[in-house]
Amino acid sequence: MPMPERCSRFAEYRDKVLELFASKGFGQVGMRELATCLGLSPGSLYHHYPSKQHLLLDLIEEFYEELLATLGRIEQKTLAKRDRLNSLIRAHLDLNRDMPWHFRLVERDSGCLNEEQQARVRQLREQYERRLLKVLGVRSRFSEPALVAAGHAIAALLNTAPTWLSPHALDEREHDDLLESMVSGAIERLLAPRRANTPISLASPALL
Repeated sequence: MPMPERCSRFAEYRDKVLELFASKGFGQVGMRELATCLGLSPGSLYHHYPSKQHLLLDLIEEFYEELLATLGRIEQKTLAKRDRLNSLIRAHLDLNRDMPWHFRLVERDSGCLNEEQQARVRQLREQYERRLLKVLGVRSRFSEPALVAAGHAIAALLNTAPTWLSPHALDEREHDDLLESMVSGAIERLLAPRRANTPISLASPALL
């Protein structure tokens, strides 16, 4: 759903809706409870959103819109290839801090959407993954299926890495430096020229 068409109440109370879905689970939240959260009557909410799946899709679309905007900002900078990678990792760490509920919903609840909505999410995800490869300057030495797989793997690394160290009491700088080292090592290993008969590995030297 394009941003201007979104329910103004939803925009105002978005964080409450996100927290409600994240804390109770999407399947445990009903339309009446959502309406109460937004300060609307159930009938008014149905006017804006025919189902709670439409509301979930709105949140997921918002997530991918922000990811794509983040990539766009990095593309506008004149950076060396290594600096682009580091900037990409840092941007995803910052985004995870700013939008933690979005990350959780996308990972956990996308499967609750109907087939048409899931197709829309796949379209957005694939657009984001192709843009990632462009930002990183990935060359076409890979086959098309391998490029698709590489984009998916890199996106998974960037979007799940912020949770790797969550059980450990690290200050923010040390946390980010450690993650940047691990993730950049893994991605550089994936994208590095490989010798004949050498399998591609996602393992980072930092993790071995």
